[in-house]
Amino acid sequence: MESQPNNPLHGIKLEKIVTDLQEHYGWEYMGTVVNIKCFNENPTIKSSLKFLRRMPWARTKVENMYLQYLKKNSK
Repeated sequence: MESQPNNPLHGIKLEKIVTDLQEHYGWEYMGTVVNIKCFNENPTIKSSLKFLRRMPWARTKVENMYLQYLKKNSK
């Protein structure tokens, strides 16, 4: 596997991203930032992962949200 030193998401599983964001922000805020049904109606980690794995545009938004979360918490 190639090393990706400039990719802060390298090696981080989608499940960890969603779990960390949910624990820090909660489903309501996540659903406001990324307006998708799996965050707004009966949200679960499992349903979110299933949706995000099929929809690259939504996954990109969640990953960008996670990058902002990492940036804020690294200070």
